[in-house]
Amino acid sequence: MTSLPEVDLTDPEVLRDPFTVYGRAREAAPLARLLIPGLGPIWALTRHDGARAMLGDARFPMTADSFMRPQVPDDCLPYMRTMSEMQGPEHARLRKLAAPAFTPRRAAEFRPRIEAAVDALLDDLPTHAEGGQVDLLRHFARPLPMDVICALVGIPERDRPQWREWGAIIAAGAGADFERAIPGIIAGAKAAVAAARAEPGAAGGVLADLVRAHGDDGDGAEDSDRLSDTEIVTMVWHLVLAGQTPTNLIANAVAALLAHPGQLTAVRADPALMPAAVEELIRWCGPALLAIPRHAREDVELYGTTVPEGAKVTALVAAANRDPRVFSDPERLDVTRAPGAGHLGFSHGPHFCLGASLARVQTQAAISALLRRFPGLAMAAPADDLRAPDPGMWRLTALPVTLSPVTP
Repeated sequence: MTSLPEVDLTDPEVLRDPFTVYGRAREAAPLARLLIPGLGPIWALTRHDGARAMLGDARFPMTADSFMRPQVPDDCLPYMRTMSEMQGPEHARLRKLAAPAFTPRRAAEFRPRIEAAVDALLDDLPTHAEGGQVDLLRHFARPLPMDVICALVGIPERDRPQWREWGAIIAAGAGADFERAIPGIIAGAKAAVAAARAEPGAAGGVLADLVRAHGDDGDGAEDSDRLSDTEIVTMVWHLVLAGQTPTNLIANAVAALLAHPGQLTAVRADPALMPAAVEELIRWCGPALLAIPRHAREDVELYGTTVPEGAKVTALVAAANRDPRVFSDPERLDVTRAPGAGHLGFSHGPHFCLGASLARVQTQAAISALLRRFPGLAMAAPADDLRAPDPGMWRLTALPVTLSPVTP
């Protein structure tokens, strides 16, 4: 076995500046070992070509062990196996049923409703200010994705405040609060499905489509265009909570632009830059630092090293997205960067983020409206002091801003 760089994910330097540490590992070798006390090593592809290839390689499937399995009551267990941990035909069948609602065309068609949700939150933003400051994460970046995905999926309006609370818990990361919330989340999904069945004409969005795809056989349904009772409830809660991806993306993007005045000026001066700017922001400061681990289905040789069957394998997304072999001057944020090799911020392969188009449109709409409505927007505290110590996700714990310049 060749000598490989090792990265201890509990190292304070990793928690403080994962981009630099993961970047050093990338330049040392295309394969590294991530060390997590008590869990053993995880193999990590550090460079763009290797990471992209692994994410699309059937020899590295996601399985139930890829996810931190929360402790939940027994009656919740049937609803915990989501599309994310399925493979092959089983995964393709469920994804095919949900995918039509998340195409780029549908996301573009949904933009007016997204913009309305953005405007409503921005209208309320000044009312949340205290001492001239407002937490943009709490009052804008966090509630927006939940409002949007609830509207898209078809969650009844009366139930959305509760889903907002659950979304805030999910956006904060897995943990005891998440485990405690799961029974309520599943009950909420069951209630939404029941309401859609009781009033078929009132249900809209994805939920209406799923109910129509349910068929008459309940959990015995096996046809490719039908969903069982368990599948439809599972898909509803999974789609709604997976739709929280833009929370940390929007917060990171706003903090990055405010820290780079030249880039902020560029997007203010030319709104047509926004789609390209969002792609660059996903590459440069997207929330995903590591991909969800896969498991080697068999012994696989990677760059002269045998990764044994059953071993966990991930992609260092933060390193791959700043790989100088693919991106010129990769450490520089450049909202005018010409399109080229794609970033891996939404993963790659069969488990490419289903809601990527929706996340893009939300982020574009959110940042465009925010900068237009509040030309004096400024950070009220250094972003580096607000980072969550998380080696797998680049996220803020708060985003305090001033909405207009402070007058003497």
